[in-house]
Parts: sequence; C-alpha cells; structure tokens
Amino acid sequence: MISAGYVKECTKIYKTIRKSIVDEALYHIGVERGMSLQQIQKTEWEVLEVKIKTWLSAVKMAVKTLFYGERILCDQVFSISAPIMESCFTEISKEGALTLFGFPENVAKCKKTPEKMFRVLDLYEAVSNLWPEIESIFSFESTSAVRSTAVNSLINLGDAVRTMFTDFKTAIQKDSTKTTVPGGGIHPLTRYVMNYVSFLADYNGILSDIFADRPFTIPSALPESYFGSPDQEESISSPVSVRLAWLVFVMLCKLDGNAAMYKDAALSYLFLANNLQYVVGKVRQSNLNFLLGDDWVIKHEQKVKQYAANYERIGWNKVLASLPENPTAEISTDQVKDHFRKFNSAFEEAYMKQCSWVVPDPRLRDYIKISLARRIAPIYKEFYEIYGGVQARKEFWVESLVRYTPDDLGNYWSDLFYGSRSSGSVSSSSSGGGRSR
Repeated sequence: MISAGYVKECTKIYKTIRKSIVDEALYHIGVERGMSLQQIQKTEWEVLEVKIKTWLSAVKMAVKTLFYGERILCDQVFSISAPIMESCFTEISKEGALTLFGFPENVAKCKKTPEKMFRVLDLYEAVSNLWPEIESIFSFESTSAVRSTAVNSLINLGDAVRTMFTDFKTAIQKDSTKTTVPGGGIHPLTRYVMNYVSFLADYNGILSDIFADRPFTIPSALPESYFGSPDQEESISSPVSVRLAWLVFVMLCKLDGNAAMYKDAALSYLFLANNLQYVVGKVRQSNLNFLLGDDWVIKHEQKVKQYAANYERIGWNKVLASLPENPTAEISTDQVKDHFRKFNSAFEEAYMKQCSWVVPDPRLRDYIKISLARRIAPIYKEFYEIYGGVQARKEFWVESLVRYTPDDLGNYWSDLFYGSRSSGSVSSSSSGGGRSR
C-alpha cells in the first residue's frame, strides 16, 4: 500500500484501529483516564489506595505486554519505513502511556502522611523496576514525554518518601501520650513504630536508591556503643540502616520519658525492659536484623538485662535485706523472729504490688523469675532449714511467724508477671499449709 501511494490511508486506518485496541486494553486492566491532580487530591485515601493497588497490578502488564507487543508489531508491519513506524507507534501508545505514568506522579503530589509511605514506595518500586523496558519501548524522540513523565514520577515519589520519613520521625518526637501502660506492658508507640520500621526494612533496596545521594546527619551525638565501632563489619553504616536506627533511637528516648511517669521506680525499669525486649524481638524477626546487625542486637539485649537487674534490685531489695547476710550464722531467738517478721512483711508487700505487673515476652519472664529465685531462694532456704524447718517446730513461735516454705516462694513467683490479681492473694497461714495451688 505504501509503494502504491496509499501511505496516509494505510497509516490512518492502522492508527485508528490499533489505538482503540490499546485504549480498550488499558481500560480493562484498570488504567483510568482523566484523573487530574485535583481529583486525586480530593479522593479519600481509602479509595485512592484501592486505585493504587489496581494501578500496581496493571502497570507491569501494560509495559511488558501491551506496549512492548505494540512496539514489536509496529516494527514489523512498517519495517520498510522507520519514520512511519515511529509515527504510528507514538500516536497509538503515547496518550495511554502518559495517562499510565502520570498517575503515580500525581499521587506523589498529594498530601503526605506517614501511613501513605508504603503505597508510595510500591509505586516507586514498580516504575523503577520497569524503567529499562520503558526506556527501550519509548526510545523515540516523539515519545520522550513518556520517558520524562516516568522519570518525574520517580523524582516526585522519592521526594514524597523523604518527606514522609522526616514527618514520621517528627511524629514520634511529638508523641504526647501521657498515660502509663497498666502493669508496665508494651506501649502503643513501641508497637506502632516497630511495626512501621520493620515494614520499612523490607524496602531496603528501594530506600537505598531514594537516599543514595542524601547523606544523613544525625542531629545529636550518639555514643559509639549505639551504632557500633566503625572498625567492625557489624557497624551500622548504610544510609538506610542509619536512618532506621535513628528512628528506633528517637522512639527509645520517648520511652525513657514515659518510664519516668511511673511512680514506682521498679515498675519503670520493668516497663523499659519489656519495651526494649519487644524492640529487640522485632529486629530479630525482620530484615532489621540484617540492617542493624548482630552487634546492635547484642548491645540492646544486654541493656534489657540491665533494666531487669535494676527492677529486681529496687523491687525486691527490702525482701533481700530482711534476711541475714550469713543465713547459717548463729543468732538469738529475737533476731530470728525479727528476720522472719521483716521477710513476711517485705515479701507480701512486694508480691501484692507486683502481681498485677506484666512481662509479655515468655523468655524475659522466665529470665526474671529465675534470676529472682537465684538471688533470694538460696539464702531463705538456708535460713529456713536452720530456724524454721522441722527441727525448729518445737519452738511455739515458729508456727505463727514462719509463713512460707522455700517451695512456697517458687509457687508465688511462678504466678507473677501475667497481669492478673485473681490468684494474687498472699496466704497468711502458717508454713504447714503453704500456698493453695
């Protein structure tokens, strides 16, 4: 037809038919036409999120199948003339491609809030992964607008991610929650931030691209023990790792402030131990473990143990102080009575106060119970066996003052840290009955 002089007629019919096929295909896979920036900005986020999911499933098919196939078809049909082939492909695909890649660019210009971060990252990842095909398929000068729109989408999406990242950090710093968590459990801020940061870690590759040319300056000096030594391979050094570590650090600083709101110092340390244990667990169970490194995890696990030790020292110091330094030393009957009275009072006070406290993590809960038992039980057992056991029963005062056997203590400790007082009444009966279980 071209050789016979019917170039215009041939290309006109070809463009009309093929463009209608491409446009219909785009419509069927969910690419919406005519959504302006103003319309997208006015769309509720829940509705827009559905449109984003639809776009994400459509873009790969549109590029790898629809536009790629159309380019091959034009190359073959009009192989006799490169200018005609370019003209036909451009008119058939340009409008639909601009609509396709204009959507993420407009989404990036919408109001930026932290909860939108992951969908924006999904959009960035989709365009970034398809860029080699986009550049190849739309390689003509006449389709440069398509390439420019795709590049602008990446630029705007990257800017949006950086803005939302900063806003998220600011939101943590400005968190004004003034209530304490009952029993010293996991603070809502801890759950929210760690879930958010662990999801961000899944986008490590994309975030590396977005922050590649944006050096991060930590606003304040941090101890080397936090980020690790620069000479160690485990040190946090990548742009993404440092930023995520900083988010966690900012949150931990907020938790220190929340801990100060507890009137009981022992409970404040238990709160810190619980929350840092949750943080470490989240790191271990996600890609954060790879990004922050074993050195970071080990250091923070040690800090959990320090918090737990401070809790034990403050929460049970009266109990430990009520016992003699040398439980096997010979002392007077009055001294023995005084030690038992003080122990009963201190133990009951500590237990009744703490039976409503919680340790959600089973391993930390067992660790604290075992540590408590190792500190107090051996001393009490030796003292009990000499002055309150079977051999001492001939003394009339023993039955009234010796309320707990060493086994009773273990039974009481086993009920701690579940946050319920239902089983938390200390028996005032003699040691003969012990604790009813």
